[in-house]
Amino acid sequence: MPAGPAITPDFLPLLDHFLHYLAAERRLAANTLKAYHSDLESFFLFLAGKKIQSTKDITTQHIRDYLSQCSKKGISNRSNSRRVSTLRAFFRFMLAEKIIEEDPCAIVDLPKPRRILPKVLTIPEVTLLLDGSKDGSPLSTRNQAMLHLLYATGLRVSELVKLPIAGLNLTAGHVRVLGKGSKERLVPFGEVSKEHIETFIRNGRPKLLKGKTSDYLFVTRSGKAMSRLRFWQIIQETVFAVGIRKKISPHVLRHSFATHLLEHGADLRSVQLMLGHTDIATTQIYTHVDSGRLKAIHQQFHPRGK
Repeated sequence: MPAGPAITPDFLPLLDHFLHYLAAERRLAANTLKAYHSDLESFFLFLAGKKIQSTKDITTQHIRDYLSQCSKKGISNRSNSRRVSTLRAFFRFMLAEKIIEEDPCAIVDLPKPRRILPKVLTIPEVTLLLDGSKDGSPLSTRNQAMLHLLYATGLRVSELVKLPIAGLNLTAGHVRVLGKGSKERLVPFGEVSKEHIETFIRNGRPKLLKGKTSDYLFVTRSGKAMSRLRFWQIIQETVFAVGIRKKISPHVLRHSFATHLLEHGADLRSVQLMLGHTDIATTQIYTHVDSGRLKAIHQQFHPRGK
């Protein structure tokens, strides 16, 4: 079977140069850099199939043909929108570096992704999840502390499982988190979470460590940090044990944290800071969740709502 087209060699140094800029100047996270690399690699392979040898030969029509090809392959508008964003950033960089004289991506519109509202738990469901499946064992004590802290702070699961014990301030009631792009933020938590964390540190953590030391707050039986997959499994086990019949991931608790704050009057900017969102537009999706709740209330209680 013949091999497909290979990326034109002239494009490879430009790709490396751009990725180095993103890492060094914009301090983007490793996963974000991988996404940029993947998107550009896909585009360069498309260009190779079109016999395009130089960035100066790339036109707006090439970009539109590429996006059309992606759509025909079943790639979603959301993914295509991300690819356009990647190409925009790349060509703006090329323009700034004077490698090209015109930006072929300047007039390419972003495909409009279908807005998918995040799944959230009701407050009674959160209560059931946090209060259920307790047996006093070191593992149960740890799991309870993790679930309470996750809902209290809205941390990303990667931030929770890798939280260093040095990042915990029980006196002040906050955690210091190193989030995406190595950006640091402080996120407060309440007394209930504090009590569960103190119980774990006093009664559970020493028994799990068995004399060993660890820089991480939440450790496994081997004394190491927990994986994201294992914590996802813990949530599934707890959900099943308490009788909740929804598909719940760690991110659902993060969504619930943000939605419940806004429902109870928190301002959008504060929620953005606690979630660690760079762009407030990312946080605004939770206002749509709240609007959906208001519509349901209106339909239920207004005499002409149904």
